[in-house]
Amino acid sequence: MSQSKFAQLNEIIALDVRLALTEDVGPGDVTAALIADTQQCHAKLICREPAILCGRPWFDGVFAAMDDSINITWHFADGDAIAADSLLCKLQGPARAIVTGERCALNFLQTLSGTATLAHRYAEQVSDLATTILDTRKTIPGLRYAQKYAVKIGGCDNHRFGLYDAILIKENHLIAAGSIENAVARLKESHPELSVEMEVESLEEMDKAINAGIKRLLLDNFNLDQLRAAVAKKPKDIILESSGNVDLSTVRDIALTGVDYISIGGLTKHVTAIDLSMRLTLD
Repeated sequence: MSQSKFAQLNEIIALDVRLALTEDVGPGDVTAALIADTQQCHAKLICREPAILCGRPWFDGVFAAMDDSINITWHFADGDAIAADSLLCKLQGPARAIVTGERCALNFLQTLSGTATLAHRYAEQVSDLATTILDTRKTIPGLRYAQKYAVKIGGCDNHRFGLYDAILIKENHLIAAGSIENAVARLKESHPELSVEMEVESLEEMDKAINAGIKRLLLDNFNLDQLRAAVAKKPKDIILESSGNVDLSTVRDIALTGVDYISIGGLTKHVTAIDLSMRLTLD
């Protein structure tokens, strides 16, 4: 995912925040009504487990939308490694607004920190190798920008952002098109400016794709021997990406075969939220 995709990030964050608050607060926080609207408070946010911090812009965005007088003092930046029981930030401002915004702000921060932390673990496994770890489109609906941002923060990279910025021909596309040749011809005619990648399920399909002019191949569920064979036989101008059944116990062995990329859906769909805790003190 190119940096240009993040050029509109501020707009996306504002939209994410608006939708989250609409979902959670609706016409008003009925429980927070028990707090006097003049009551001020301080709050501390603690991270209860080791993590890579991610999601500050969304966290800040929630409280800015609630009340722009809320002051947040951060002790860490996105991408920082956090030890368990670290004080992440302090907040000061209207108690009612802070209590109302708390859940949405924490939801963003815990989910994106969880994504970045998992991405960091994968990146560490191949940090001394030439292979790049990529995410996929298997993201939480509505949070694709946010999760792809978190993947980058964690040290991995982005695959295509959606169905519009790169071509990835899969089995069902070939069935619909009739053949590899038909699919490639149509796509190169309709979108000559876009890169073309094809999913293949065997070494024989790999040969057919290369003969059809495909320069980037997605090797779907290849075992290690098949991956080594694919790397050994590929022309120098061919890019190989491995995908399917990748986890932290297998990713390094896959990278050692010499593939250029490994795409992992689990980066964004097998995410465990980071344990965060916020406590208020009334002024």
